[in-house]
Amino acid sequence: MTKKGQALSVLMVSTFAFTVCFMVWMMFAVIGIPIKKTLDLNSTQFGILMAMPVLTGSLIRVPLGIWTDKFGGRIVMTVLMASTVPAIWLMTYATAYWHYLSIGLFVGMAGGAFSVGTPYVARWFPRKQQGFAMGIFGMGNAGAALNKFVAPALVVGFGWTMVPKVYAGIMLGTVILFWLFSHSDPTHQVPSHVKFIDQLKSLKDPKVFKYCQYYSIVFGGYVAMSLWMVQYYVGEFGLDIRTAALLAACFSLPGGILRAAGGWLSDKYGAHSMTWWVLWVSWICLFLLSYPQTDLTIATLNGPMTFHLGLNVYLFTTLMFTLGIAWGFGKASVFKYISDDYPHNIGTISGIVGLAGGMGGFLLPIMFGALMDLTGIRSSAFMLMYGVVWVSLIWMYLTEIRRSEFLGKSVPAPVAQN
Repeated sequence: MTKKGQALSVLMVSTFAFTVCFMVWMMFAVIGIPIKKTLDLNSTQFGILMAMPVLTGSLIRVPLGIWTDKFGGRIVMTVLMASTVPAIWLMTYATAYWHYLSIGLFVGMAGGAFSVGTPYVARWFPRKQQGFAMGIFGMGNAGAALNKFVAPALVVGFGWTMVPKVYAGIMLGTVILFWLFSHSDPTHQVPSHVKFIDQLKSLKDPKVFKYCQYYSIVFGGYVAMSLWMVQYYVGEFGLDIRTAALLAACFSLPGGILRAAGGWLSDKYGAHSMTWWVLWVSWICLFLLSYPQTDLTIATLNGPMTFHLGLNVYLFTTLMFTLGIAWGFGKASVFKYISDDYPHNIGTISGIVGLAGGMGGFLLPIMFGALMDLTGIRSSAFMLMYGVVWVSLIWMYLTEIRRSEFLGKSVPAPVAQN
């Protein structure tokens, strides 16, 4: 097979593998609802339950990225996926809350696949195509939407315990498929004399922390909302689990499949311009989503007059769909920053930035649950995300746009990055 053929094979099989890993990683978004009812969990406990797999999948990203640079993506991805199969199957036999939390930690390793696949795929393509290639691979985020189609059907038809059994079988088949159709290239690995500590020196670069902040929104927020939305639709609009999951997929699906388009646009217009407009669209959507259901009574000359203010299910879903599109573009633009600035250290930097995004996905569902328990307002989750986006917009303006103006490069809008 030619080099180009190998590159395409690696891209396709890696994208499929990441889709399956993400589907497994988001499993609690659906099966967590019947588990919550069975164990009578409050919103905070429910948030912790959903967040546990995200914790492991986040913490393991940095070492996985480094190992990928060192040993190659083929062997690291195969071992990673194979190690999750027993844990997925054991989920069927859990009965106590701590069982689910403990097993969820091991299931969560599937979420680390992103930090393996990103450098693995990127190095098979020339730099001018890396944004698009990483965007194609990132379409595996659509596994969050796939989970919302597959899991509810299994829950309704066979009970929630059938979901981990089916997912374990799918993951095992994916391990075999990946090994058969992936390839290795020793030239893609970092030299043997490069030490672990040398690869972590990039942490001293302040740009890395800025990219971490951006990714904690577009990816961490995406993960958190993907986990939270099914139960939100059930509680806020009184929908059944299958309808709620279908509507929640209107957010998850574009947030996954449009990542490739985001990569192409980032290649063409620059990572900075794309990220800037992604944050502004997010700010507008989250401002509207934050408004709680409100009944307003006004004293008039003719007596009290009551108005109802709030989003119905159609407007809410439209805004979530728009937010999903923006975050799909944003996930690609942040990693375009990385491939531009750190072409020889993609695995390590993607692991660090992926860790930050994953930790956002871990902490945010817990904070969503705690805020709802404290305030009783479901839209408090969007209020929190609105504040986080606001901070990022200010940070980007002060560190990039104001700096350009100070240097005499006045720009009416962010300029494309070359």
